[in-house]
Amino acid sequence: MGIATLGILGITHIKKDFGKQTGILFSFLSLFLPVMLNYALEIRMYSWTVTFVTLMMVYLNRFIKQKNFKNLAFFGIFSIVSCYMHYYALITAGIVNLGLIIYVIRKRKNFENNIIKKFIIVEVMQVLLYLPWLFYFIPQALRVKDGFWITIKFPQILIDIINFQFKGSLEEIVPTLVACILYIYIIYIIIKNKQDIKEAIIPFAIYIIVIVIVALASIVSPILYARYLFTITGLIIFTFSYFISKENNKLIIGIICGVIITLSIMNLIANVEENYDSSNQEVINYLKNNLQNDDIIMYSDINNGGVIATLIDTNKQYFLNLENWTIEEAYKAYSPIMNVVNTIEDAKKEAKGRIVLIDTDDLKLYNKMKDEEQYKNIDIKRFESKFKNYIYQIVILEK
Repeated sequence: MGIATLGILGITHIKKDFGKQTGILFSFLSLFLPVMLNYALEIRMYSWTVTFVTLMMVYLNRFIKQKNFKNLAFFGIFSIVSCYMHYYALITAGIVNLGLIIYVIRKRKNFENNIIKKFIIVEVMQVLLYLPWLFYFIPQALRVKDGFWITIKFPQILIDIINFQFKGSLEEIVPTLVACILYIYIIYIIIKNKQDIKEAIIPFAIYIIVIVIVALASIVSPILYARYLFTITGLIIFTFSYFISKENNKLIIGIICGVIITLSIMNLIANVEENYDSSNQEVINYLKNNLQNDDIIMYSDINNGGVIATLIDTNKQYFLNLENWTIEEAYKAYSPIMNVVNTIEDAKKEAKGRIVLIDTDDLKLYNKMKDEEQYKNIDIKRFESKFKNYIYQIVILEK
């Protein structure tokens, strides 16, 4: 629904503000860039965040041009909603609001006093409305400062940032090549067109500034991650759409769209193969055929464990939060089948029969338990799944 809404914005809001061709291209890229399919399939915050951030930018542009309260109010609403959706969106909203404050101060003679007063109220209201989240933001920031799961490797992170919107589930060589050619083409269009292009440069500049800010923050703790850029992908889609629409040669536009469609179809095929491959069902069939009524299931990796929690509902399951992440509230989505515990002992309290471990390729969880005299290993089965390339090491322990 989020991605569909983003696509609709092209033929409604973007078309109205920037012309038919820019609007159609925006809708086209919103629906057919390979990355859009991947996050349309995930029930997460990403698809709605990119839509709200884009709407924030739409009403920012309308407010600057029309200077009325309606557009200011919508800007404020989508700005604060974006802040609550994702921290990259928070950074974006912060940059945008700071820039707008500076703009209003510098151009205050062009604004009616009534609008300036309402603008101050909207800005103050945003701050007040975000204050409740500071009780969560500050502890999270302190925890991340001491360590986070993201690791940054050069030059891979630069490649990921360049090809992110074009890659999806594809191998990176072709998407990276296409991305580089398109970026070079956009630069060519910018140089070629002498007219005012500030309205398209600003969103692209904000996109780059967010990356720079996050990169600087990553000196303290790594938080620069290509996937998070999806939240602000509407900015880059608009930039592409705006400058491609300036091309007078329809053949070139057709070639660009044709290449995007080709990548999109390739990505669709890759997703279908990944999600519906027969290997995905092998571990599920094995468990259904071998689980006994009193068996409990344990895992410390939510990736392969989450699949089991979703598809096996006959036995009690325990996620071992060995790293003590604050995920209890989020993982209630897997209840009542799955419980979150912090130690192996907490999970074993409920064990009346066998323990079935859903382990990873390195048998990390089994290695923590194999020396316990209370249980002995009676079987280990290894499964390779096409879905996310997950590895399942199924270890059955018996008293």
